[in-house]
Amino acid sequence: MLDTPADAQPDLRPGLVLCAYEPDVDWSGDDSPATDWTPPGARLIPVEADAPEPLARTLVERLKDPACRAALLIGRATGAHEFLIQTRAENRVLNGKGRLVPTGPGVARATAPALEMAQTLSEAGLSTQLSSEPGSDTGNYLLYRVLSSLPDDPEAPLVGLLRVPDEGGAAVTRAIRLAAEAMARHLSPLPGPRAA
Repeated sequence: MLDTPADAQPDLRPGLVLCAYEPDVDWSGDDSPATDWTPPGARLIPVEADAPEPLARTLVERLKDPACRAALLIGRATGAHEFLIQTRAENRVLNGKGRLVPTGPGVARATAPALEMAQTLSEAGLSTQLSSEPGSDTGNYLLYRVLSSLPDDPEAPLVGLLRVPDEGGAAVTRAIRLAAEAMARHLSPLPGPRAA
């Protein structure tokens, strides 16, 4: 009897992009969420920080892959002492008031399960709020760019933005993992290969 190699089996876990768009966000601890951890039921796809425009293109391209079903952006909640989960993004140019997409909607709503994410973090003792004040920073820019690229489809990928407080520490890593796990609970396994 021949043994089938484990890597011959297709990975049917849906992909979840994890991207800290600010390189100085302190993951803390000995590892980052991208090294030896993955949310149950999902396959982690780490995307490194970059300048906003090329990073937006990378994120949009990743989410065009049907096997990639979610993206969690992580940035700073400047001046805040709690975690913020962004519920919408405004159609604004980066660090300005002009419209990013002249003919696009004024607001794009995050498709991630924001309330469940906030409850999960709060139940773990992490002070968390939902935020509908997007501003015109990199987080708003990236969130709007990604959301406006999604198809108008109930099966569109889940996209969310978690803002972390300035003081880092183990709580940041824990919050990121809990938020990603809350998103992963909403993802279905990928369809298996069809028999020829």
